Amino acid sequence: MNFCECGGLLVPSSSGSACRKCGKRNSSKIDIKITTKAEKGGMIVIEDNKPDLPTTDKECKKCGNNEVYYWLIQTRSADEPPTQFFKCTKCKHTWREYK
Repeated sequence: MNFCECGGLLVPSSSGSACRKCGKRNSSKIDIKITTKAEKGGMIVIEDNKPDLPTTDKECKKCGNNEVYYWLIQTRSADEPPTQFFKCTKCKHTWREYK
């Protein structure tokens, strides 16, 4: 397994690898082997496009979907609350809210 500088998992793809957390792409070639039978002692790689983020019930103002991914980042000084970021699971619209 390879990890990004941000700590996210680098997922292999045909053009290299990409971080699920920050989206950074790495163009170094990775050999990908797809098999229909599991080899004894082999490794199975499951690739999907879902972010490794928690979800919550919040309405997207763009499409009306009621499920969003969320994360917190300390964008201001340490004595201020963190900024909440939201990303719609349906239309991928992203916005932030200050507490």
